[in-house]
Amino acid sequence: MSKKYTIGVDFGTQSGRALLVEVATGREVATAIKEYPHGVMDEYLPDGTTRLDDDWALQHPQDYIDVLKEAIPRVLKESGVDPENVIGVGVDFTACTLIPVGEEGIPLCFHDEYKSNPHAYVKLWKHHAAQDKANKINDIAKKRAEEFLNLYGGKVSSEWLFPKLWQMLDEAPDLYKRAAKFIEAADWVVMQLTGEEKRNSCAAGYKAMWHKHKGYPSNEFFKTLDPRLENVVDQKLSRDIYPIGTKAGELTEEAARLTGLMQGTAVAVGNVDAHVAVPAVGIVEEGKMLMIMGTSTCHIILAKEEKIVPGICGVVEDGVIPGFLGYEAGQSCVGDHFQWFVNNCVPASYYEEAIEKGMNIHDLLSQKAAKLAVGESGLIAIDWWNGNRSVLVDVDLTGLIIGYTLLTKPEEIYRALIEATAYGTRMIIETFEERGVPIKELYAAGGISHKNPFLMQIYSDVTNREIRISASAQTPALGSAMFGAVAAGKERGGYDSIVDAAKEMARLKDVVYRPIPRNVEVYNKLYGEYKLLHDYFARGANDVMKRLKNIKRQVIEE
Repeated sequence: MSKKYTIGVDFGTQSGRALLVEVATGREVATAIKEYPHGVMDEYLPDGTTRLDDDWALQHPQDYIDVLKEAIPRVLKESGVDPENVIGVGVDFTACTLIPVGEEGIPLCFHDEYKSNPHAYVKLWKHHAAQDKANKINDIAKKRAEEFLNLYGGKVSSEWLFPKLWQMLDEAPDLYKRAAKFIEAADWVVMQLTGEEKRNSCAAGYKAMWHKHKGYPSNEFFKTLDPRLENVVDQKLSRDIYPIGTKAGELTEEAARLTGLMQGTAVAVGNVDAHVAVPAVGIVEEGKMLMIMGTSTCHIILAKEEKIVPGICGVVEDGVIPGFLGYEAGQSCVGDHFQWFVNNCVPASYYEEAIEKGMNIHDLLSQKAAKLAVGESGLIAIDWWNGNRSVLVDVDLTGLIIGYTLLTKPEEIYRALIEATAYGTRMIIETFEERGVPIKELYAAGGISHKNPFLMQIYSDVTNREIRISASAQTPALGSAMFGAVAAGKERGGYDSIVDAAKEMARLKDVVYRPIPRNVEVYNKLYGEYKLLHDYFARGANDVMKRLKNIKRQVIEE
């Protein structure tokens, strides 16, 4: 009997990747990465003349089609696997990544008349220009004592669906009227593959205020926000939500030509990148937190009881693994944090040294920073370069470093920035535990967890916990491939549940980071200082960060 394979397609912030996996073992056979030609549009539209305001982050849906068209055929060619032996496809996306589409599901930005209108494009997860709408949603929900708000840590984020949709209604009402629907990018891609609109429960639950038993908030609530939004769910979305781990449909003839796969191949209901990674490291039980570490970090944990946890991104029944409540928290700036530093603050001499040693600049800085004792730099940083997702849910917060002197070195700053992100993770862990969600073990996935052992040791020391690492360099893609195998089902060579798939396909590295007692002792002191600064600048004692942002906006507008 021929071996069976499944493909996971992970759509990230800057690129998409396809991963071909052997169903029986989880062995990764081939991978292909396609950089998005349009990248992240945060300054100009593709016309080169339409300038975007601060806090905008857009993408072009053609890039997603290019991933399907180029990355999937490449893994088939590289592996030599017969498409007849590929039984399933799964896809995941960053979220909320929102596309306005016309009647036929065609993105508005594909029409010539809208190519210079920013609202016609995809609003990426880190589009923060709708913060004023998120603030209004939060204020009105609190006044009305809406139950759903507690399930999201007390605040809705500007990264979510309704603030983005409402922003378009307010700023481009004619275009809003032209949009037949708004759809998550993951669901749109599934629709391109199957011809079926199947909106996934993960994105709906975590990013669109949908509840498995109660559905969306009431029409009356939306009417209170804005009379034009009263019937928004029925007019611009859909009440038909499909569980993750189920089959969305099968590849159409057109999608088969596009991808090189066989018509009729099973396609899983879409998923969110962080959440789909959980079973890929074998987490199918409560008490284990997974950190998916990349440009940002997402923290996922399973539990049996629904608790109210401040600042979480959501708690959704069956949102990650059927039978469990899936909690999500996150940090908006991690890899982006370090990349900002090397792009803007590292002297040429360091780059020259890295070239001489044949090293990446991040590796050189990590090597130098590793020689420092904990606390030796005299620096402490706050990790809000891209706002704060958890536990404050406030995109108007900004970065901070304290302790500079004329002797401060680049590696000291680099280390302080790494430590800041570790403190942010510890804050999230402590908040969960204080509210009755115990965290027994830590796991990590994503590029950073593989590339930077120095950073992972800092996280272990700061959190005083052991950390296990995913064996896959493409953990979300592996998770999506697993869901593809579940969509195919056991009869076609796959699995009947994601729990069964995880038993055979999940993989961990033979590496465990363990806390170093002396480092833990010093980091406890530094973390105490971080908490003081955290509360001082974020909980109303000093709103200087927001005042500075307002001054900046006023100056730019003038």
